Amino acid sequence: MACPKSYSSLQWHCPILHHRVILTLMTSATEDQGVRLDCGCCVLRPWNEGDESSLVRHANNYEVWRHMRDQFPHPYNREAADEWIALVEQRNPQTYFAVEVHGEAVGGIGLTLKNDVERCSAEIGYWLGEAVWGRGIATAAVQALTDYGFKAFGLTRIFAVPFANNPASMRVLEKVGYVREGVMRRSAIKEGVVLDQVLYAITDQDLAHLGRVD
Repeated sequence: MACPKSYSSLQWHCPILHHRVILTLMTSATEDQGVRLDCGCCVLRPWNEGDESSLVRHANNYEVWRHMRDQFPHPYNREAADEWIALVEQRNPQTYFAVEVHGEAVGGIGLTLKNDVERCSAEIGYWLGEAVWGRGIATAAVQALTDYGFKAFGLTRIFAVPFANNPASMRVLEKVGYVREGVMRRSAIKEGVVLDQVLYAITDQDLAHLGRVD
């Protein structure tokens, strides 16, 4: 399902975070198309040229990498940053966002839209630089993108599969309303160690029960 081509500004209240998320999709022929989600403590916006230095600064960290899939580079150098930004700038619809705090990209979050019979579903993934951990930024970002994803892409389900040794990520998902559905035993390998992954998901019906739909 394609992203809606034109709407001016949508707003909804986030009961969990007690702030208003403002969603704007720019479609002017003279501007680059981009979605910006104002989450209060952070902004989700397109990755842009000029983010490379901050991307390297926050992503080049073993403590970040060890919770990520191996396609996330380590060490994370300028070449990797250039390749990532060039890649996501070409994506349409926009599903990958920089997490901006005080004007600096300090992390990333995105939706991978599924296809075929699973085209009503998407996987959410996210990371934050260690310097901004513990501030509620991940929770705000995950809730904002979750709510946006259901509205923009007509989804019925969004899921995540954090490693079982990443309780901080699981707490973020639970705060936003994701339900722990099960353990995917011995389903991943990281640094030569076989790991369990934990399946979390939220549906459009869950979102309605939480009062986070129009």
